[in-house]
Amino acid sequence: MIMQNEVLNQRYEFVLLFDVENGNPNGDPDAGNLPRIDAETGVGLVTDVCLKRKIRNYVEVAKAGEPGYEIYVREGAVLNNLNKEAFEHHPDIELKTQKDNKEKMEAKRREDQLKLTRWMCAKYYDIRAFGAVMTTEINCGQVRGPVQLGFAKSIDPISPMEATITRMAVTNEKDAEKERTMGRKAFVPYGLYRVEGYVSAPLAQQTGFSKADLELLWTALVQMFEHDRSASRGKMSAQKLVVFEHETALGNAQAHKLFQLVQVRRKPEVSVPRSYQDYEVAVGEAPQGVKIMEIL
Repeated sequence: MIMQNEVLNQRYEFVLLFDVENGNPNGDPDAGNLPRIDAETGVGLVTDVCLKRKIRNYVEVAKAGEPGYEIYVREGAVLNNLNKEAFEHHPDIELKTQKDNKEKMEAKRREDQLKLTRWMCAKYYDIRAFGAVMTTEINCGQVRGPVQLGFAKSIDPISPMEATITRMAVTNEKDAEKERTMGRKAFVPYGLYRVEGYVSAPLAQQTGFSKADLELLWTALVQMFEHDRSASRGKMSAQKLVVFEHETALGNAQAHKLFQLVQVRRKPEVSVPRSYQDYEVAVGEAPQGVKIMEIL
């Protein structure tokens, strides 16, 4: 269980730069799984959902079996069954009478509803961090998470490509005479992406997101690609993580102005970037009340 004195009392923002080489960082199922792209500018996109998935996967690997670090939204999970565990852990909670759906479970008293929500926050790292809507048939309430990310955008427009690939095997006997099957593989030759994120101290106090949880978040952002390798993703790497730490819970500067301090530019002599070394990254001076930490 997380102790109250460990909960965050400072606001944070961060900028993460990561790149992809000969891979698909985030396929779009509405476009044949091609890399996501802004159709008007050609800029590559990676959704916040994709990045949160990678953070969840890293925490699940790094903290496997440790109490308080289970993952709520994980592959194959039945969320109602997970919610039911909270009720089973609190058998004294009085339930509302359900006339239309006898399988529905909901606490009758407001304080019991909050007790269930706090229990879920203490058990699952991703609920403490990202929040969750648990108002299903098995109602454990909902919380807004202190950690939020925007879409990642590539610094320069990307040029998605497709390669034809072959497999020296077939799926069905009826295709045995073909001896091989063919397919296509979408990839980005190179792209440097930037994502901006936020950590709210007031919301952290509501979910119990602690300083130890925050340190784990920084580690996950740096290491998440190292444990997410696949043939389709190519080589993805975290290149730089800049964190802005405020002196107070409400903050000492506007987030967008802090993000403007991190400038990423392609080197003048480079026409087609193909590596992180083709870019220059400059971090300006922090305003009063804000500390800049370059973790990577």
